[in-house]
Amino acid sequence: MLKQLLNVATNRMHTLPILVLMPHSRCNCRCVMCDIWKANHNKQEISVIELQKHVGQFKQLGVKEVVFSGGEALMHTNLWRLTKLLRDENMELTLLSTGLLIETHAEQIVRDFRDVILSIDGSQPVHDRIRNVPRGFEKITSGIKALKTLQPSFRTTARCVLQKQNFTDLVNIVRATEAIGIDQVSFLAADVSSTAFNHGNNLGQTANEVILNLDECLAFEEIVENSFTLLKNAYESRFIAESPGKMRKLVQYYKAINGLDAFPHVACNAPWVSAVLESDGRVMPCFFHEPYGNIYEQGFLETINSPKAILFRKDLVVSKNAVCQRCVCSLNRRLRIG
Repeated sequence: MLKQLLNVATNRMHTLPILVLMPHSRCNCRCVMCDIWKANHNKQEISVIELQKHVGQFKQLGVKEVVFSGGEALMHTNLWRLTKLLRDENMELTLLSTGLLIETHAEQIVRDFRDVILSIDGSQPVHDRIRNVPRGFEKITSGIKALKTLQPSFRTTARCVLQKQNFTDLVNIVRATEAIGIDQVSFLAADVSSTAFNHGNNLGQTANEVILNLDECLAFEEIVENSFTLLKNAYESRFIAESPGKMRKLVQYYKAINGLDAFPHVACNAPWVSAVLESDGRVMPCFFHEPYGNIYEQGFLETINSPKAILFRKDLVVSKNAVCQRCVCSLNRRLRIG
């Protein structure tokens, strides 16, 4: 679309293909690499009335995809009214979930969401230990079964953060996700450089628990290289979303943290094709950068095209920005004409 090219040319958002919506602040897991759950007492959430104020502006910007993230979006008190607001404007919805409540809400999920991306951190014992949730993997398995029973073609994918406590489980993770009916699994490294995921003052402690040390980096490299043979079919069929080259970049990332290599090259255009709307009203270019402003102070459209937002996009050079250089979850959406 020409409007997408105008975004890049003018640094003013004429269209916004993707909106990541974090409808509330709570989570039902206690993961070692994420601190969102530590703020559960805040109980912040975007109300139906508040979201309704901005839906017209989402439509004006041509939002096509809304990704419900969190925390755990399924814990929102009026989630299905939020989804209806967006579906009534023909927006396609994706759910990022811990999977613990999928079985309970399977019918509504199949009705309202295009697909579900589940956070899975290992085969059963490893996943449950990292998530600090008894029978967590079992609940995910039951949820997938419920979704597939209702709609066999409903797409479920898994996203796994490889870090100190699960990198040796790589092969088991692939086999376990295949066994429970997941359609695809993807891998990323742990964010230990930003204040995203409520890290804040806990960042140092979180980093110590998840960063691979030098010996672990070398062991991880061997595991990844061996996986190309052991999981040959999973790579070739794209059950594993990443190519061997991208898997090697995960090794490179941890080597860079240990001073052994440069951080992998990041290609990302997230600030020009998407935005993140937090449960407290903050609007951000992505999970990792500072907010442009807040919808409780001005409209969404005003916020995303505020002087601060335009200047940020104008000055951002992804290849040189310190936050971008260490990014573990970039977005590089192809710009289209027509």
